[in-house]
Amino acid sequence: MFTPRPIGFVNSPYASTDQVPKGLGAQHSAEGTLEILPEFAAGLQDIEGFSHLFVLWVFDRSGRCELTGSPPCDDRTHGVFATRSPFRPNPIGLTVVELLGREGLLLRVRGVDMLNRTPILDIKPYLSGVAPELLRRGWLAEAEERNRGKRPRT
Repeated sequence: MFTPRPIGFVNSPYASTDQVPKGLGAQHSAEGTLEILPEFAAGLQDIEGFSHLFVLWVFDRSGRCELTGSPPCDDRTHGVFATRSPFRPNPIGLTVVELLGREGLLLRVRGVDMLNRTPILDIKPYLSGVAPELLRRGWLAEAEERNRGKRPRT
C-alpha cells in the first residue's frame, strides 16, 4: 500500500468550497502560494524556468466517494472519472497553475482552485505535446453548447 505524504501546503484565498469558482466558464485567476516543506527545498531547483505547473493535491475535506454525479455545469449525470468532482475513490486533485515567481520555499502562482492549507502531493512542470486542435472536451463541449446563453446552476 502506498501512503502519500505532503510536500507542502497551498495558501489560497478560499476558506470553503462555495467560494471556489465552478461550472462552465469559471475563471480560475486567484493568486496564492505553494509553500514547500524545507526537506523538499532541493527539489525546487530550476523550477523558475517554467511558466506553468501541474499541482497534485489532496481533497482532504471531501469525505466521501460518488462514482456518478451531476456537475454544477450540467444537469446530466456523468461518471466521476469524466468530471473534476472532489468525491473520488482516491481524493487526488490536479490543477494547472501559472508560476509567477519563487521566493525561497514559496512559489507564487495564479489559478489556484484549492482550499487554504490543502496538502500538496507533487509538482511537475506543465508540458503538453498534444496540439490544441486534437484535444476533445467530451461532454463539457456538449454542455457548453446546451447552456450557451443560460444562467449557470448554483
